[in-house]
Amino acid sequence: MSLKIALAQINFVVGNIAANVDNIIKAAVYARDQLKADIVVFPELTITGYPAEDLLLRADFITAANNAIYQLAEQVIDIALVVGFPEQGEGVLYNSAVVLHQGVTLACYRKQALPNYGVFDEQRYFTAGDKPCVFEFNGTFIGLTICEDVWKSGIIEANKNMGAELLLTLNASPFNSGKIHQREAVICQQVKDSALPLVYVNQVGGQDELIFDGASFVVDSLGQTVFRAEEFKEQISVIEFDGVNPVVSTCAPLYSQISSEYQALVLGIKDYVRKNGFQGALLGLSGGIDSALVLALAVDALGAEEVEVVLMPSQYTQDMSNEDAVLEADALGVKYHVIPIAPAVNAFTEMLAEVFEGMAKDTTEENIQARCRGVILMAMSNKKGKLLLTTGNKSEMSVGYATLYGDMAGGFAPIKDVPKLLVYELARYRNSLSVVIPERVITRPPSAELAPDQIDADSLPVYENLDPILERYVELDQSADEIIAAGFKSGDVIRAITLVDRNEYKRRQSPPGIKITSRAFGRDRRYPITSGYRGV
Repeated sequence: MSLKIALAQINFVVGNIAANVDNIIKAAVYARDQLKADIVVFPELTITGYPAEDLLLRADFITAANNAIYQLAEQVIDIALVVGFPEQGEGVLYNSAVVLHQGVTLACYRKQALPNYGVFDEQRYFTAGDKPCVFEFNGTFIGLTICEDVWKSGIIEANKNMGAELLLTLNASPFNSGKIHQREAVICQQVKDSALPLVYVNQVGGQDELIFDGASFVVDSLGQTVFRAEEFKEQISVIEFDGVNPVVSTCAPLYSQISSEYQALVLGIKDYVRKNGFQGALLGLSGGIDSALVLALAVDALGAEEVEVVLMPSQYTQDMSNEDAVLEADALGVKYHVIPIAPAVNAFTEMLAEVFEGMAKDTTEENIQARCRGVILMAMSNKKGKLLLTTGNKSEMSVGYATLYGDMAGGFAPIKDVPKLLVYELARYRNSLSVVIPERVITRPPSAELAPDQIDADSLPVYENLDPILERYVELDQSADEIIAAGFKSGDVIRAITLVDRNEYKRRQSPPGIKITSRAFGRDRRYPITSGYRGV
């Protein structure tokens, strides 16, 4: 018997239950009327959005979410809905999926495998289910699973043992570089082992620091991907099953790793601005590589008319930095302002002269310059209602090479999880689409330009050495001895690790940023500020 299943790869808003229900209804009507689908499958926890975090601890929020299921059952007919929601039952909360058809609940499944690692903390909120769920629809027996379930051995097999002929899985699987290849490889092998076709529907969109990349797919009983939706885009698709065999359809090509990372950053900026109601974005443009990349990302996310930049030269700013910043703004068609910081720096220097008398100049004076810039940018952000984007990268955030309340001032940090070497790769990738970053911005030595002839290498190991050390220490949890044994200089390793350990207090005060690596600062890596632990 032919069965048409729609995959609703939709961008939902966490916490806005009414809007999410409206979007579910619109998608279901489209799938029914335009795609002639029999069933439409939505992502994990569709009703609330994912992750809803401690909203799930609110009784009124859970009541509203459960009431929304009744609303959907009453309003949508002639197509079956498979919807994720937080189910209140027996005094506990379940991460559940419900099947609604013609006003009737056909099945309700409770997620069994609750992830509690990395960015996930589902065991804080949910109780695990303990049994599979199979329902009959139009003569086909269909199993239900939710996200982590299909990464674990045994759960797919349990569905098959209950008579399932195909499997639907609802997902909110966040992006990190290379994740889509890992995701498909794991699922395809699981399906191949069980010989049970699978429909994998993933969420799309940005949610604070997480990006959901979509790329929903369908796997046949041989473990072959026969359909794939677009990455990073909303899409409602339909796949037809001839009996229990999916008919081969279109597979959207996968992005290269660098283009995938770039698209994730663009989507993260777009959704953070849009979902939080800002009137666009604002950033300080220095003529350096980091702010140049953030500007390109912001314009690609929001459009040139929604982005403004500010050049804030000091006595240490080189002429070529000012020239390059203007070239970048012109190339991307954004409005720019030039506000020299000398008057503010001089005023603070004069105000502090008495208390600083007899003390030598040090980084304090450098930081005053950065903080003057922060005040200017925040004032403009307040006045214009535009989100201030910071431009610090992961290498700088790791070692604290940034100024609290200065260049760290802002509301969102797009490249906070982008190591410096990757910044250069992303800049070259963006220039391969159209040249918007001057070549000398990419080739010149990076500098904060807060002191005469200053370059980053004066304070840090060169990034070619620093970034792989940081990856091993921050993302892979390797010890200093292990990193040194891998061939890195002892002095560089000790210096880098000491700076990482020392600067947790700075990172805790930084704005949220977009996760693209296997472990980002924030939800993904939570270290105590006050700690006797030292990596060296």
